Amino acid sequence: MNEGILSAIGDTPLIRLDKIFPDNSFRLFAKLEGFNPGGSIKDRPAINIIRHGMRTGQINENTTIIESSSGNMGIGLAQICSYLGLRFICVVDVKTTKQNIRLLETYGAEVDIIQTPDLHTREYLPARIERVRELQRIIKNSFCPNQYSNEGNSQAHHQTMREIVTALDGEVDYLFCATSTCGTMRGCVEYVRQNNLATKVYAIDAIGSVIFGSRKAKRLIPGHGAAVTPQLFQSDLADKFIHVSDLECVIGCRRLVKTESILAGGSSGAVLMAVEQIREQIPYGSTCAMIFPDRGERYLDTIYSDAWVSEHFGDVAHLWELTEDEHESLALMAG
Repeated sequence: MNEGILSAIGDTPLIRLDKIFPDNSFRLFAKLEGFNPGGSIKDRPAINIIRHGMRTGQINENTTIIESSSGNMGIGLAQICSYLGLRFICVVDVKTTKQNIRLLETYGAEVDIIQTPDLHTREYLPARIERVRELQRIIKNSFCPNQYSNEGNSQAHHQTMREIVTALDGEVDYLFCATSTCGTMRGCVEYVRQNNLATKVYAIDAIGSVIFGSRKAKRLIPGHGAAVTPQLFQSDLADKFIHVSDLECVIGCRRLVKTESILAGGSSGAVLMAVEQIREQIPYGSTCAMIFPDRGERYLDTIYSDAWVSEHFGDVAHLWELTEDEHESLALMAG
């Protein structure tokens, strides 16, 4: 069946990075998920969940799709629903960027904006989820993909890992991926275990995220970390977890542009900086793969804005140019 633009989801490029760490003792590759048509890795779970719903009869041509998202999942669903002719309501909150709201609306999504956080947790996510439930009670024949707990999210990433393993002829010693809903990490780990691979999976979490036990704190980079432990999370998934600060996300993104000419999103910068944190521990000759979840255009007003960076971190432009010997000082400052 011809699925038009939806047929472009998946099979994203995997490229070798030689310039970011020129004296590397291991091979380093990046999976560029921003090449999905909706601009991010979230296209994969979005189409997987919608297809499953259509196969099982949970979704028909008159179904209204309702989901909570402040960014990439919503945009992926908006494009998919637009192509399939489905009504889509995306519940966002006041912290959602104007650019993401415009993208949602351009694809025809109805945007429902939460103005106040949850009374008990003071977080927007529980308030958004409650609004989704309220809309489902009101709107008959509605369906919530529920990216936070739907195993269709993690199952979509069996294919992500399969693509990486195939491209590298089965030689993947380390995989580095960011965590948010934990769908990517869980799906990749499931594929590794089901196929008896020796790949070690390193999860990258944000300082201020609760997923791996960090104390909850304000975070500036969307799509990286979580204020509530996702239902897809399992404590034995990652071989190792690495915490990365908002400042390190910015520095990683800026360095990617300067060295590899890759304009990537915030969690991609986090993944890169996690590799830098431990790269002296990676055995000689290893093959390492990083998953870069999205492109950087959606971060031009934040991560790539000198004014925004100065407002939140001060005069730190010199940090893009740090030598390896100075990285330890950076880690201390970021922590």
